[in-house]
Amino acid sequence: MERNFPTLETKRLFLREITTEDTYDVFTYLSDKDVVKFMGISPCQNIEDVEEEINWYKSIYKEATGVRWGITMKDTGTVIGSCGFLNMLTKHYRAEVGYELSKVYWGQGIASEALEAVVHYGFQHLQLERIQALIEPANISSQKLVERQGFIKEGLLRHYEYTCGKFDDLLMYSILKNDRSK
Repeated sequence: MERNFPTLETKRLFLREITTEDTYDVFTYLSDKDVVKFMGISPCQNIEDVEEEINWYKSIYKEATGVRWGITMKDTGTVIGSCGFLNMLTKHYRAEVGYELSKVYWGQGIASEALEAVVHYGFQHLQLERIQALIEPANISSQKLVERQGFIKEGLLRHYEYTCGKFDDLLMYSILKNDRSK
């Protein structure tokens, strides 16, 4: 991984490192039960919960097992979500992608814009061959989002995760580097 945190730019967004200065922005969306509904976490109850999440972002980058960008509006500088890689296995040239977005910005193509930039970065700069997304079957909007980006549904992983006191089935989606050139 690069020593300096990479910054990505799209038409409307900066994707940048989330810092403690962004704590209140992050709290705004991570405390919303609708935003975290399919993330396998409970809504943040306080600033300490958000600081723990931000520390996790820092740790996965430091350990080279992931990178999580803050989705930041160019016009306001407000962090409105995050998108990035986790469970990155450089030995196998693969990573999982995850994302969330403040409800106020749903339906505006922002998640798609961020995801496209992150996937491109993964293939071009991290030398990934495969990017996968694990999505709860009830999360139809997320399934549609990754399908628009060219991800293929591979199958259902039954009781794949235990989160928030229950076992979750997850759909496995993936995109390969050469899928982007088709």
